[in-house]
Amino acid sequence: MGEPQQLQRRLGTFDATAIGLGSMLGAGVFVVFAPAAALAGNLLVFAVVVAGGVAYCNAVASAALAAKYPTSGGTYIYGRQQLGEWPGFLAGWGFVTGKTASCAAMALTFGSYVAPAFAVPVAIAAIVVLTGVNLLGITRTALLTRILLCMVLATLAFVTVAAVLGPHPAAETAGAPSAGAGGVLPAAGLMFFAFAGYARIATLGEEVRNPARAIPRAIIAALAAAFTIYLVLALLLPAHLGDRLATTRTPLLDAVLDSGLAAGAPLVQAGAAAACLGALLALITGVGRTTLAMARERDLPGPLAKVGGAHTVPFVAELAVAGVVILLLLTTDVMTVVGFSSFGVLMYYAIANASAFTLAAHPGYAPRWLNAVGFLGCVVLAFTLPAAALLTMAAVLAAGVAGRWLVLRFRQHQPRP
Repeated sequence: MGEPQQLQRRLGTFDATAIGLGSMLGAGVFVVFAPAAALAGNLLVFAVVVAGGVAYCNAVASAALAAKYPTSGGTYIYGRQQLGEWPGFLAGWGFVTGKTASCAAMALTFGSYVAPAFAVPVAIAAIVVLTGVNLLGITRTALLTRILLCMVLATLAFVTVAAVLGPHPAAETAGAPSAGAGGVLPAAGLMFFAFAGYARIATLGEEVRNPARAIPRAIIAALAAAFTIYLVLALLLPAHLGDRLATTRTPLLDAVLDSGLAAGAPLVQAGAAAACLGALLALITGVGRTTLAMARERDLPGPLAKVGGAHTVPFVAELAVAGVVILLLLTTDVMTVVGFSSFGVLMYYAIANASAFTLAAHPGYAPRWLNAVGFLGCVVLAFTLPAAALLTMAAVLAAGVAGRWLVLRFRQHQPRP
């Protein structure tokens, strides 16, 4: 069997950073503050700091591993190389299943913003169009990501100005939402997933130029920018909206409506739609590359490893991911299905930290003790999630493990060629 066809290194540091930041400033930035504030109350800033700290541990672990293994697949490859086939499989299976459900939820969120009465058809159209962009090559993906990211950043800057200038009608009648310290960790668990987009950079390792230098820089730069933005919003929104922050479904939109800049509300809605598209584009790309890597190692069907076309893309994996996402949109309530992905992502990063811990040499930005802190942080946050999410993901993981075990048993009994 010949060597698998490789993807081409076409991304620079700036493009990789934009893809990571675009993922982290996805639709979550427009909605995550409300449920997090309901849990953490006036300690919301501490939840952001905890989530950012765990994310930093995971980010530098991913950066160190991506510099050593600059290929598609992210933690699936790192786990296989450093810990063994089964940990790698668990990371890959958790990522592909969880993030495929996230793709469907993100597409439906976009459809709900653009045309609530036709949310599912619009969501399917978005999947088709973005998959088409990906099939045109990674440079087209990066270009569209930069455009969408500029729209989102402009929107967030406008929201920040609105929250600073006021007036603050909600805050004048009520203080910041109150809650106990016990809500900080669950809120951090929610906020963590707003930071998790830097994994997209690692999964694109095979397509980044000078990966040992560019990937760590891109991951750390994207995370630093996202953390700064989330921290500023966590300081401003409670003071501006008061108790309403814990109950609203559109905190950033409300921040503008309650200010002297209410005429700019359509800009926020457009920014939210752009954020959905940017995050969805990066998600589809990342899931497709991890699917490609798993197929190369025969943990998924071999045809999914096919790379080709004029733009050298994993077109079979991309089309398969799009097909599954569309099927989910047509047959399930994706907003409930996606609940289990939170646990899957934390497991994914726990394996990344464990893999980085076993590296023979550690770069200065990722000492071994930081890997241990990151691993423990992922485990703690995972077990603060609702029981339903834990049980659902456990069932998904068990199905994947059972399927792989049966396939391996079958291969053992096949006659060798």
